[in-house]
Parts: sequence; C-alpha cells; structure tokens
Amino acid sequence: MSDYFGQEVPKLGFGLMRLPKKEPHMDMEQVKQMVDLFMKAGFTYFDTAYVYQGSEAAAKEALVDRYPRESYTLATKLNASAADSEAAARMQFQTSLERTGAGYFDYYLLHALMEDNYKKYDQYHLWDFVKEQKAKGLIKHIGFSFHGGPKLLEQLLTEHPETEFVQLQINYVDWESPTVASRANYEVARKFGKSIVIMEPVKGGGLADPPKAVKNLFTGYRQDMSAASWAVRFAASLDGIITVLSGMSNIEQMEDNLSYMKAFEPLNEEERKIIQEAQDILGQSATIPCTACHYCTEGCPKYIPIPEIFQAMNKQLGKGQMKEAVADYQEAVESAGKASDCIDCKQCEHACPQHLEITEYLKQCARALEM
Repeated sequence: MSDYFGQEVPKLGFGLMRLPKKEPHMDMEQVKQMVDLFMKAGFTYFDTAYVYQGSEAAAKEALVDRYPRESYTLATKLNASAADSEAAARMQFQTSLERTGAGYFDYYLLHALMEDNYKKYDQYHLWDFVKEQKAKGLIKHIGFSFHGGPKLLEQLLTEHPETEFVQLQINYVDWESPTVASRANYEVARKFGKSIVIMEPVKGGGLADPPKAVKNLFTGYRQDMSAASWAVRFAASLDGIITVLSGMSNIEQMEDNLSYMKAFEPLNEEERKIIQEAQDILGQSATIPCTACHYCTEGCPKYIPIPEIFQAMNKQLGKGQMKEAVADYQEAVESAGKASDCIDCKQCEHACPQHLEITEYLKQCARALEM
C-alpha cells in the first residue's frame, strides 16, 4: 500500500486496454466479474484512455454505474496524435467525461509523449488546458505517460513543474534497455521527486510466458508463483511507485494477480538475484519485443496486423515452434494485409512506443512465414 496525494493506493492497478472480447464485442459480463474481484480485494485504481477502443464505455458500465464514485480512482488520457486540431484535442476531455460518466478524473494524463510527438502538446496548448480543468475540479492530479528517452523526460519535467506524476514503462527485461530506458527514466523521475505509475510490467504479456530457461529459474525457487508475479513484483518493489498497472484480459489473470498482490511483499535479495539471471537470459533472446499495444496499426495503409504477426513469429523465435508460427500467421492475415504487403512508409515506426524497426521485422516475418 502506498500513500500518495493523501490517498492510500494499493500497489496493483487495473489497466483497461486489453479487456476480454466476445467477438465482435467486449465481454462485459466477464469485465464486470473482474471489476468485482478487484474491488472486493481492496484495489481501487483503474486506468483507461480516450484511444482505447471501447474501454471508457466499459469503465462506465462495469465500474462507474455500479460503485460509489469515492470508492475508486479513475485515470484516463488525452492523445494529441489522435487529433487534427487543438479544438479536437480538447474535445477528447469532454468525450471521456461523457463516455465514463465519472464526473471528474482522479488522474489525467497527456498520453504517450515521446520525441516524435511532444511538441504537438505544446502547439495545442494542452498543458494549459489540463491546468484549467484541474482548477475547475474536473481533474485531481495531472501527469503524462512517457515513451521517450531520459533527456526528453528531464526537459519535460523542467518545463512543466505542474506535473504531479509520470507513467513509465518499467519491467525487468527493459530495465537496462537502451531504447525503452526503464532505469534511466525511473531515475530522472525520482530525481525530480515525481511519483510513478508503472505500465507494461509484464511487457504486453510476454513476461507471463517467458522462455523455458526463465520459467525453470522461477519454478526452481517457488513452484506456486507464476512468471507474471515475478514481473509485477519486480516493478512494485521500486521506491516511489503509486501503483503497477496490469492489463488483465480474463478472470484467471485477475485471480493470479490478486493472489500475490493482496499481501504484497517486495522482492528479497535472493529473488533479486534470480531476476538478474532472467535478465541475462532474455538479453540474449531473439524474440521481437512487441507489447501488442496496436498503436502501429491505426494508420497502416495496408491494414497489416503487425502485433499478431510478431506474436506468431515469436513462437518460432522463442520456442522453435515453426508449424504453430505459420498457422498463427495465416490466421492473422486471412482477412488483412500480409507482412510482405509493407510499403516501407514507416508510419508504424513513428507510432511505436518501443521504437522497434517494424519494417525490418516484417521483412523477416515474410521470409520465414509466407509459404
């Protein structure tokens, strides 16, 4: 349990980006069950965003309409890259209020700032806009989510002292990554005295199902702890953390997270050494480090399902399962663009929070998986 802004905040937050689907719609009955389990266990932090399709409406139906407003905290985000004018960007805030019916937001974030887009938030005067909404009582705490490097983070925190917290991608495999820069960004935020919300602690689910050598490390120490639990506890063990967001997609994931976070215990010294061994193993992994956020697909002119293709490819790269990789690839592209359809426009790379060389990876997938 952490104490921030005069509130007791449990160390596990519910990220509403990867909610369960019952095609073609959201599986709202399962979402409600997940919210109920989360609230019953004493957890209160929910995270959504204007650009998470169907997520804010799901928050209204499963949470806001069913629980007293003071019993939970709700975070959402404004994405300048999804707006073609200052007026459209500002309208996102009103739309989020209407979709959620929450009345106000406990935490409000400028969304996914990085080197390619941060100037747009200045051009649209969005820093001033969120301060105005806070003065009206419609926002309790101002922050931003960040996917850039430590130099830019230092610049933003210097220029915008009104920032009360930052949301950073932190997980044990990205801790020393030169592109994601989890440790470097964490240290900058703490230098400025900013509290931190952690996103992608399980790296889009990848650390819930790591290579066999990593699983053996974990189960050799404790049979009863899931691989995901090691990742979430690594993040939650850091100082200055408001909460750690887990983008849970089903009841089983919810129950697993609750099982070890209800009575959270930070990593001990032996567990830290095991994490270091896992970092060494994963540092040599050839898998594509995609978190399946889908930011890359929204503007793809060829409608290529990039995350699904990479997920298929990782079955071969990480587990040697070529037959399964080809089958998953064929299913992914059945009614969409193929990896070989890429025209190298690189819009996906500009949108990617992981700064991946997506077009090169697509060429690799095309060579390996297109029979």
